[in-house]
Amino acid sequence: MAEHKGQNYLHGAAILTVGVIIMKLLGFIYKIPLGNILGDEGYSMFTSAYNIYYVFFTLATAGLPVALSRLVAEADANGRIRQEEKTFRVALVSFTLIGLVFAAVLFFFPHWLAAVYLENPDAAPSVRAMAPAILLVCMVSAYRGYCQGNGNMLPTTVDEVLEVLFKVISGLVIASLVLRSYPPKHPMALPMGSAGAILGVSIGSVVSLLYMVFYKRRHYNRLAAPYTAGVVRATGIPGDAERVDPAMKIVRDLFRIGIPVAFGACILALLNSVDSKLCMNRLQSAAGFSYREAKVLYGVYGKAQTLFNLPAAFITPLTISIVPAISGALVKGERRNAAKVSEDSLRIASVIAAPMGVGLAVLSQPIMHVLYPGSHLAGPRLLAVMGIASFFVCLVLLENAILQASGREKLTMLTLITGGLVKIVVNWFLVAQRPINIHGAPIGTLVSYVVMAVMDYAFLCAALERHPRLGGILLKPLFASAIMGAAAWGSYGLLERVLPIPGRLHTPLCMLAAILLAVLIYVVLMVTLRMITREDMALIPGGDKLARLLRMH
Repeated sequence: MAEHKGQNYLHGAAILTVGVIIMKLLGFIYKIPLGNILGDEGYSMFTSAYNIYYVFFTLATAGLPVALSRLVAEADANGRIRQEEKTFRVALVSFTLIGLVFAAVLFFFPHWLAAVYLENPDAAPSVRAMAPAILLVCMVSAYRGYCQGNGNMLPTTVDEVLEVLFKVISGLVIASLVLRSYPPKHPMALPMGSAGAILGVSIGSVVSLLYMVFYKRRHYNRLAAPYTAGVVRATGIPGDAERVDPAMKIVRDLFRIGIPVAFGACILALLNSVDSKLCMNRLQSAAGFSYREAKVLYGVYGKAQTLFNLPAAFITPLTISIVPAISGALVKGERRNAAKVSEDSLRIASVIAAPMGVGLAVLSQPIMHVLYPGSHLAGPRLLAVMGIASFFVCLVLLENAILQASGREKLTMLTLITGGLVKIVVNWFLVAQRPINIHGAPIGTLVSYVVMAVMDYAFLCAALERHPRLGGILLKPLFASAIMGAAAWGSYGLLERVLPIPGRLHTPLCMLAAILLAVLIYVVLMVTLRMITREDMALIPGGDKLARLLRMH
């Protein structure tokens, strides 16, 4: 077996969450200064290119790594460790070929993608700059899926932190150097500056791949030994366990599981790129804004999206870690255990996501003012709606992961198609109204994710041994978040009026004080209402000590 085994799903999620916290801090260092360097107009190019890249990224990496994780977890549960290794090798070749195809599309057709698909021609250099990254990330995802299937989340965490760290450093440096190389107001300054920032993604991906290759060779080298069916080796594994599936069967299994997951996840990525095209088109053709005005409005929307994605980033580790946990339990016939993991993970996700969404909504004005000074005035109103929507995004992500782990990945595809159509329809009509303009986009996001969350819950009730109880999952986190949100909103308003601090520090300090008060209130309510149990805490590193400190029962 591998050296790093025995991480339960919450332990693994906790490790990944530590990485998320570091990555988000680094992400703020990257995207917030970048947004201020490029301005609303330049940031629209960056956002548009990233959205089209994310479609290709999701097609290549969202489904197949989940499939790989499931197949490895199932093989591990049955003691077939040679099967794990062969599955990885086949997956690595498959992922690399897919990455080459998508990299070629991004490199050879950037102008068509930017001008025709996104209706933002200035984003073409940024689209081309994404090509190397997609190939590298595809290869990295095979290594991550293999480790995750073995229940080992540590290498993924370290790898992602390294990737973001080098992306931040190289992206900001290259963007600044490129912008300085052009005269002021040069028409290519912002397009090339955006492309320079995106090159940082490729540099980070190179470092990421090197780390994962090194990690697997060092920690899983025993599994990489030549395998021969029916031969008992020094590991003491019986001959039956040594038998491995043919490569074509592994490919079929990867695509059978991965394609519905990838297609479903790709719909979310397509929503972002359709958002870009639809918003740019309707703002100009229907609402009557100029090309530059549309870019500014879409640029500030992109800045709000950076914050909107924050809660989901903290839920993603949980979605990654529960897939092998639920799949392994189902392979062993432990359906009640799989249902308990599902319900507990939904409850924990609500405890994490609800206060973050409410906090973004009630403090949207100071958050946008502090992080993006000088941006368009629409920013706070956009973030307020997107903060509420972020909670439903988190529910959908976790519900989808549970359905995928339960072998119901095709149902997630149906849910996401429906949600995507809802978003397109709402955006089409609302963004075209000049008084509403870009504000229609977050409204469409909110409505679509509410629809998806309701549909996924209905599917979960049919798929699981025990129906997830909505009262136990939602009531306490939403009640505590409402109280916390009221306290944050009231305390910020009061401090802004009475705190005698002049100048630029006034708003940040008032906001920070309001956030600290809100966190304190929520933690007290979390313990008092027993939203997280001592049993939950025992599953994470150092949880027992923290539970005793908080006097949890």
